[in-house]
Amino acid sequence: MQAARGAPLTGPAAAGQQDSKPGSPTGLEVGRPRRRVVLLVAVALAVLALDIVTKTIIVATLSPTHTIRLLGGFLHLRQDRNPGAAFSFAPSLTILFSLIAITVIVVILRSSRRIRSTPWAITLGLLLGGATGNLVDRIFRYPGFFRGWVVDWIQIPHWPVFNLADSAIVCGGILAVLLSARGIRLDGQREHR
Repeated sequence: MQAARGAPLTGPAAAGQQDSKPGSPTGLEVGRPRRRVVLLVAVALAVLALDIVTKTIIVATLSPTHTIRLLGGFLHLRQDRNPGAAFSFAPSLTILFSLIAITVIVVILRSSRRIRSTPWAITLGLLLGGATGNLVDRIFRYPGFFRGWVVDWIQIPHWPVFNLADSAIVCGGILAVLLSARGIRLDGQREHR
């Protein structure tokens, strides 16, 4: 490879020339995906930590028969155990939902190597943290390994009880749909339509 006239063959200038992605509207560099992976992991860990802490507090302080009303009754805090998926769907398939969560986690981690888009890093971080939070319940909670019931504790009118992991999954799903609708790929490029 030959450097442009007057450009050094080594050093930051040469690295910048070699690492720039051709055709990139933002001049993304090869080194940037690592930052996006760090962002993805940070978001996932924040979601997971908040989910575990809030569930631990709810289980320790709120009996299943007690409900706390907030915001004039709009928001209720109550401890509920969900053996199924969202909306208590298919309670007998807890092991299947655990395997689905593991598959989602593996796919996100494998996809993370291609991320150059900050919005996608946040989106996948929300999905990863939420899936991991509910998987932790399924692994470690009663009635047993990979059959545990997920702790749900937030209830609003006309909606089933949910938790922070569920909220992160829903928000991540909505963001994924919006990013896809706008044609933004994991690498930050827009699809030509």
